[in-house]
Amino acid sequence: EVSVVTVPQPFTSFDTMASAAQMSTAAPKALPRQLRTGASFQAARAPVRRVAVRTSASAGDTDEVALLEKMLMLAKERKQAEAEAPKAASSPADGYDGKGFTIKTFNAISPVGLNKYPKGKYVVSGDESELPDPPMGIMLRSHKVQLDDVPPTVRGIVRCGAGTNNIPVKEMTERGIPVFNTPGANANAVKELVVCSLLLASRGIIEGNYHVNNVINKEEGGDYEKISKRIEADKAMFGGQEITGKTIGVIGLGAIGAKVVQAALGLGMKVVGYDPVLSLDAALQLPGDRMKRVTELDELFAESDYITVHVPYIKGVTHHLINAEALSKCKPGVHLLNFARGEIIDGAAVKNGYDSGVLTGKYMSDFSDPDLMGHPRHIVFPHLGASTEEAEENSAAMAATTMMDFLETGTIRNSVNFPTTILAPQKNSSGARLCIVNRNEPGALGEITTFLGSKGLNISQQINTSRGDIAYTVIDFTNQPEDAEALQQELAEACSYIISLRFLGMVFDDALGEPGTYFYVSWAQ
Repeated sequence: EVSVVTVPQPFTSFDTMASAAQMSTAAPKALPRQLRTGASFQAARAPVRRVAVRTSASAGDTDEVALLEKMLMLAKERKQAEAEAPKAASSPADGYDGKGFTIKTFNAISPVGLNKYPKGKYVVSGDESELPDPPMGIMLRSHKVQLDDVPPTVRGIVRCGAGTNNIPVKEMTERGIPVFNTPGANANAVKELVVCSLLLASRGIIEGNYHVNNVINKEEGGDYEKISKRIEADKAMFGGQEITGKTIGVIGLGAIGAKVVQAALGLGMKVVGYDPVLSLDAALQLPGDRMKRVTELDELFAESDYITVHVPYIKGVTHHLINAEALSKCKPGVHLLNFARGEIIDGAAVKNGYDSGVLTGKYMSDFSDPDLMGHPRHIVFPHLGASTEEAEENSAAMAATTMMDFLETGTIRNSVNFPTTILAPQKNSSGARLCIVNRNEPGALGEITTFLGSKGLNISQQINTSRGDIAYTVIDFTNQPEDAEALQQELAEACSYIISLRFLGMVFDDALGEPGTYFYVSWAQ
């Protein structure tokens, strides 16, 4: 009996059994010695072809089966050996095996952000006992930072998000510790929630859904025909208005505010914007003459059918930015949207407006208010503004990049208490870079550079910036100090206004740039 078959027959995978095609292209030395000899191997390397063979068993068939069994046994042995072998500690691709920067995390941080830190060069953990050294940086989301959470070894703190009211920024500034955030990383998520709230405020959707579930369904006893008629009959109770052609006032035109402006224009709304501290970068994101920018809030209050706030909470500045006086200048039916901070709108003033009938709009927010709890016009969500997978990933990735840039180069961007400071490393330099935090006092920089010159250090480039009471200086030298640790101590003693000093060499490449070394904190001595 003769049948036509294809030989050699392919097998499932090279981990267990090699296919004919894999064996035909594999170099002989890549296979076990037992498989590099004999007719079976040569046959496997030959082109696949269709031939007529007898189906009756033969000695050749027996040899082939034995060879396959041997292949399977060897593959299993190799797999078992790999499983039992000790796993090597993870290390970066470049083989770095020195000390790493230590990062303490609070809250659950997105793996997208944590994976930004190169293994080996950074050691990241939420458990401080798992860090080889005290933390040099802190990364968090909503954790309420206590002063005891911040040892003197911490160089910087970064929050995965925009607000930093859970961090004692004033005290960190006094300690010379920059606090970073991630502006714009969650901007799209917040913008979408604002758009959703515009519609919810306008159409009685939430109230209508409550009426169906808790009134109609119960009163009609689950009778489908009766419920259908009631749903049609009761629609008049929830009339609304369209947002097209209406005016929205946007207070704060940063990353989130700019996106809200664009979305509102796309929905056919008129836009009035206010931001007294608008940066050039933010201004470039705005649509120019398609919106109206005002310099006085009173003008925005008078024109707006909807008002949305996108400013940080600053005590004494934005606290109760919308209060009783502001509400008296608004349209009676104005809808308020607050996805920034609860304290920006005076809840007691809003309630008085509702109770007196002066205000008839709604207040949409993802913050509770002690004066409006349970009020039918105050529609509150859980704190959902940045609660999307994409926003959390974006914030964590941006936070990690900001922290790495600061620790490795001294660069400061996206800080809420330190000035933006960027000094590109100089090519062919010695790698000696000194970062200095000091109180912003007249003559400080002159004293610092004079002292450094007296120690034989030649400055190749520098940048000096300040913000409020804090000054920050980054200096590159053409040569390296003989004793960096002693130099730091002498400089701090000679200049009493210095808060901290940090030498950065060729990070990860020389002793001066080894993570954790040459960091001097005056207040901790």
